[in-house]
Amino acid sequence: MTSVEVITEPSDDSGPSGYAAARLRLLQEKSQSGPSRRSGLARLTDDWLEALFTTAALEAGVRGAALVAVGGYGRGELSPRSDLDLLLLHDGRADPSAVAALADRVWYPVWDLGLALDHSVRTPAEARKTAGEDLKVHLGLLDARHIAGDLGITAGLRTAVLADWRNLAPKRLPELHELCQERAVRQGELQYLLEPDLKEARGGLRDATALRAVAASWLADAPREGLDAARRRLLDVRDALHLTTGRATDRLALQEQDQVAGELGLLDADTLLREVYEAARTIAYAGDVTWREVNRVLRARSVRPRLRAMLGGGKAAPERTPLAEGVVEQDGEVVLARTARPERDAVLPLRAAAAAAQSGLPVSLHAVRRLAAVARPLPVPWPAEAREELVTLLGAGEATIGVWEALEAEGLITRLLPDWERVRCRPQRNPVHTWTVDRHLVETAVRASALTRRVHRPDLLLTAALLHDFGKGWPGDHSVAGEIIARDIAARIGFDRADVGVIATLVRHHLLLVETATRRDLDDPATVRAVADAVGSTGTLELLHALTEADALATGPAAWSTWRASLVTDLVKRVAAVLAGAEPAEPEPAAPSAEQERLAIEAFRTGGPVLSLRAQPEAHAEDAGEEPEPLGVELLIAVPDQPGVLPAVAGVLAMHRLTVRTAELRAAELPDPVAADGPASRAGVLLLDWRVAAEYGALPQAARLRADLVRALDGSLDIPSRLAERERAYEKNPRRRGAQAPPPRVTVAAAGSRLATVIEVRAQDAPGLLHRIGHALEAAKVRVRSAHVSTLGANAVDAFYVTGPGGAPLPETEAAEVARVLEGALR
Repeated sequence: MTSVEVITEPSDDSGPSGYAAARLRLLQEKSQSGPSRRSGLARLTDDWLEALFTTAALEAGVRGAALVAVGGYGRGELSPRSDLDLLLLHDGRADPSAVAALADRVWYPVWDLGLALDHSVRTPAEARKTAGEDLKVHLGLLDARHIAGDLGITAGLRTAVLADWRNLAPKRLPELHELCQERAVRQGELQYLLEPDLKEARGGLRDATALRAVAASWLADAPREGLDAARRRLLDVRDALHLTTGRATDRLALQEQDQVAGELGLLDADTLLREVYEAARTIAYAGDVTWREVNRVLRARSVRPRLRAMLGGGKAAPERTPLAEGVVEQDGEVVLARTARPERDAVLPLRAAAAAAQSGLPVSLHAVRRLAAVARPLPVPWPAEAREELVTLLGAGEATIGVWEALEAEGLITRLLPDWERVRCRPQRNPVHTWTVDRHLVETAVRASALTRRVHRPDLLLTAALLHDFGKGWPGDHSVAGEIIARDIAARIGFDRADVGVIATLVRHHLLLVETATRRDLDDPATVRAVADAVGSTGTLELLHALTEADALATGPAAWSTWRASLVTDLVKRVAAVLAGAEPAEPEPAAPSAEQERLAIEAFRTGGPVLSLRAQPEAHAEDAGEEPEPLGVELLIAVPDQPGVLPAVAGVLAMHRLTVRTAELRAAELPDPVAADGPASRAGVLLLDWRVAAEYGALPQAARLRADLVRALDGSLDIPSRLAERERAYEKNPRRRGAQAPPPRVTVAAAGSRLATVIEVRAQDAPGLLHRIGHALEAAKVRVRSAHVSTLGANAVDAFYVTGPGGAPLPETEAAEVARVLEGALR
C-alpha cells in the first residue's frame, strides 16, 4: 500500500486537506505514471502553493515578492516523495518582519503535511551573491521557475543567473566536473552496482542535471540521442521506489527490487537492473563526451590568444598526426583521416579503435557516429587484419575500456559481435562480482593483456578472455553454452579450425583450474589426470592458467588471493608433468616452394640478396566484381648466409615503416647440381618468408628495399642511427603515450629442440624490435639456426633456434645467460 499522508473530508480544494486528497488520488491513479504523473504532481503543487502565497502576501502586506521553484521542482519533476525546493524572492523594500511572516505562512502548511522542504528567503542580489559563492545553489537557480507573485522579479533573477553562469563558465565548469568526479568516487558507478543510488552514483540523476548545466553555459553540449529517455527511465524507477517503500530514498536496495519491478510492469528484478544500467551507461557516456569537449574548448580558449599573436591574427590549422591507415590524432582525440572511406573500408572501425587504445586517446564522437552510420559490415569470416586489430584493441590494457564503451554506445560492438547484446548490461547477483557481465568480459581482457608475456599465443588468450562468459546470456551452464557460442564467434572472426578448438576449450573449462585447485585433492592422481584429459595440451594449459588468473582478478578482490594462486600454480605444474609425457614429435620442416627455390638459387649464384614482394589480397564474398583490397604482402628474401642477416633485414623493414606480422628464417636446401656448380668457398643461403604491411601509406618499391638491404649487409647503411632518429621523432607522437605495456620476457624453452636451444621472446611490438633482437643475439656470439616470428595484435611472440659456433645446442648456463642479456637489451 502506498504510504502517503491522507487528510479526510477536505473543506477547501485549495487548502492543505484538498491538496493532500488530490495528491493521493493522483498517486493512486494507475493510468498516471512517469512524466505525466510527475508533471501533474508539479502542477497540482503549483496551484496549491500559488493559492497559499497569494493569500499570505495579502495578509502580510508584502508586494514585490515571488515564490520560485528551484532544483528538481523547478524542472517540474516531482517524484512521490521529492523535496519541495522553494525560494521566496523579494525586492528588499518590504519590512523584514513582514517578509518573515509571509514565509511562515507558506512554509508551515507544507511542514504540516509532512512534506520535505528546502527553503530560502532572499533578494535577487542576495541570491546572485550566494550563487556566486556556492556552486550547488547556482545549479539549483538554473532551473528556477515562477510559481506565484511578481513575475518580473523572477524573470529578472533567471536572466541574471543565466548570464552569470555563462560569464563564469570557464571557472564554474571545472568546479562542476570536479564535483562530479568526487561524487563518482564516493558513490561508485550506477551501471555496475547491485544496490545503486539512482541520484548520486556516476551516471545517475545528478550527472544528468550537470549535463543540463553544461548545455546552459553554451560552452558545450551533451550528445542528445537517448539522453532524455535515459533520464526519464531513472526518474520512473525512483517514482516506483518511492511508492513501494513510502520513503524519500534514492537507493535501490536488493530487497525492494522485485516490488519496484512489479510497480513498473517489468518481468523481474534483473530486467529492472538491466534497464537502470542501460540508462546509467547512456548518461555516463554522454558525460565523458561532454566533459572532454568542455576541456577541449577551455584549452583552446587559453591557447588562442597566444596563437593569434604568433600568427599575426591568422587562424592555425589543427595539427593531425597519423596513427594508422585512415586514422589520425587531432586535438587529443582520434578522428578519421580526410581520405578515409568507411563506406568502403570494413576494417576501419576496428583499426581506429585499436589505434585509439594503443595511443591512450579517446575516439571522437563524430568519428564513432560516422563509422556507425556508414561503415559496411565485415565479411564472414573476418579478414586477417580485422582479427588482428581486435586483438590489438583487447591487448591495450586500461585504455581499451573507454574505446570499447564509445563503440558500444553507438551500436558498433553489437554489430561486430551480435551475441554481445545478450550479455550487455546483464547484472551478476553474486556479490563477489564487481561488474556486469559485459564489463567483466572487457575487464578480463584488460587483465589478460598484462599476462601476454606468459603465453605463446596472446591472441587466443585475449579472445578467450572476451568470450569466456558469453554463455551467461543463455539458460543452463554458462560454460557449456559458452563453448558453443565461442566456436561460432571464433570461426566468424577468422581463426582456423585448430585455434577455434583451443578457444572453445578455454571457454568450456575457464573455471576448471580454480575449482579443481580449491575443491579437489591434488594428491589424488585421478584429479590431475582428469584436468590433463580436459585440457589436452601444454599450450592450452598455459593459456588456461593465464585466463584463470585474469578472470579471477577481473571478478573482484575476493575472487583471487595468494593462497588461490599458489593452489592453481601447483595444479598446473602437476598437469604439465602429465602432459609432457605425451608431447608429439617435432614436425618435419616444410619443403620450399618453387618460388623460394628459385630465389635461393639466384642468391647463391649472384652472391647477393634477392627478394620478391607479392600482395596477399583477401576478397570479400559480397564484393563480386570489385577489386579486392590487399591486407599485406608476402616478402620473400634469399640471401647468402653471413653474420648480421636478421638485424639487417629487420632494420631495413623498420626504416621503411613496414610492420612484420609473421616471419620465418631458415637455411635453404639447394639442389645438389646447383651446390656442386657453385664456388667451394661460397656459403649456403638463408631464406626469409615474411608477411608485412605498411603502417600507413603505400608500400615501398622492392628495388628500394633491396638496395637498402645490400647497403645494410655491407655496413654502409647506419641502421641504428636511422632508427634512433625515428625513435626520437616518435617521442612526440601520441601513439607512444598509450597504456604501459608489461616488460619484455625472454626465456629458454626446456626441451624445445634436440638440435638447438630455443630462445623465446615475448615483447610489445615496436619498430626496430627484431633489429634489436638480432643485434643482441649476434653480440652473444650465437648462430640463429631458424627464427619463427609472429605479431599477435600488439604483442610480438618470437622463437629463435640458436646454436653455438660449433653447431651444437648451448649449455644450460650459457643459454640462461643469453636469455638474460637479451631481456636486458630489450628493456
